[in-house]
Amino acid sequence: MADRPRDLAERMARRRKPAAASSSPAGDGYLRESFTLPRAAARARAQAFFARYPKAGYMSEVETWRELPGGDIEFTMRRLPSAD
Repeated sequence: MADRPRDLAERMARRRKPAAASSSPAGDGYLRESFTLPRAAARARAQAFFARYPKAGYMSEVETWRELPGGDIEFTMRRLPSAD
């Protein structure tokens, strides 16, 4: 007997790994870390992030950033979980 589409969808959903706390809710495979730091510390944190997870190997980038009214920088860094 052929499975209904719903049965197939449920079976596939059970096989998926649960999302990690730091991974995207969209399930796009990127790991994200968010920070709120003073400008100089934010720059240093981003440089350290790129040193640890180079852009070429991890597709690392500053995904979003904004300056808060107090002068702090709120930003989100994203990267792939591992390099090839």
